[in-house]
Amino acid sequence: MDEIDWSHRLIGIKGCRGVGKTTFLLQYAKEKFGTDKSCLYINFNNFYFTQHTLVEFAEEFCKQGGKTLLIDQTFKYENWSKELRECYDRFPELHIVFSGSSVMRLIEDNPDIQNIVASYNLRGFSFREFLNYEAGTGFKSYSLNDIIHNHVQIAQEICTQINPFDFFQPYLHHGFYPFYLEERNYSENLLKTMNMMLEVDILLIKQIDLKYLSKIRKLLYILMISAPAGPNVSQLSVEIETSRATIMNYIKYLKDARLLNLLYAEGEEFPKKPKQIYVQNTNLMHVINKDNIDKEAERKTFFYNALHAKHKVNLSRYQNDFTIDSQYHFKCNNKHVHKNTTKIYYAVDDIQIGNRNEIPLWLFGFLY
Repeated sequence: MDEIDWSHRLIGIKGCRGVGKTTFLLQYAKEKFGTDKSCLYINFNNFYFTQHTLVEFAEEFCKQGGKTLLIDQTFKYENWSKELRECYDRFPELHIVFSGSSVMRLIEDNPDIQNIVASYNLRGFSFREFLNYEAGTGFKSYSLNDIIHNHVQIAQEICTQINPFDFFQPYLHHGFYPFYLEERNYSENLLKTMNMMLEVDILLIKQIDLKYLSKIRKLLYILMISAPAGPNVSQLSVEIETSRATIMNYIKYLKDARLLNLLYAEGEEFPKKPKQIYVQNTNLMHVINKDNIDKEAERKTFFYNALHAKHKVNLSRYQNDFTIDSQYHFKCNNKHVHKNTTKIYYAVDDIQIGNRNEIPLWLFGFLY
């Protein structure tokens, strides 16, 4: 909430299924407006919108003193971008905040609103947010520059209050999606959410025929159990029984749905083949392959997920794991390395407090 410039009249909140977009909108309404009826939350799941347009509704809302309209499930309304533009032009006193799937390209695919919308991405819990909730702490986030240059002092301050290792493995297992707080089986809930990502966020939004769902599911599973690895697109096209081009499109859709992360060399991007494919976050690893978690893969997946929220992550051209913002070179290790070099930083997962270029892996969970 604090990152958003609420003065914009049209704000889009993107995020993958399960990260709490609906909760976010309702919480904003409660905290900023309380019982003030000038703010209203609506959901396009409502059958009302099968017979009434958004513009009609917004006009009536404004007549009754409405000032802020919070709109959920935007993709379920056919002409949403055109009508949002019309609302923006016709009702200058109205502020609209709408949620959208991570698969939706709010700006690129919707010229009606691309010059007027402010788009933000709602991410899953960082380790810091999970820790603050679970331990009742109030730790702040740090920039990458802060962590690289002041990690010893930062880690010492945090470790005087809590032992991060008491919370780190639980976070890797179930802390990314806020619905872990619900009194339901988390793994079953996450599997259900993953299938909804495939069936709704990919098939429906990308308008793919239902008969191809089994191919996309099979592709996702193959990629997840082998990750992180470079994809053999020719072999995948044989296994999935579809073309190489279709495989690459499916991989892109799975990345947009926040099920996979694609790692490229510097200067390369889609439609080129990624150098490596990662599972998007460690919680997904534990659901798909719970009895066979590779700890090195888990370390790298956490690091990539934590860094790419605010930074450009590439495959290092050297014998390292990652290059960040074309500037910093990182290796993810499970033990002290005792190498005194300023060219490489080590994200080490068995230390509470680092030393020089050895930085505790868990501390990268404090980037947001």
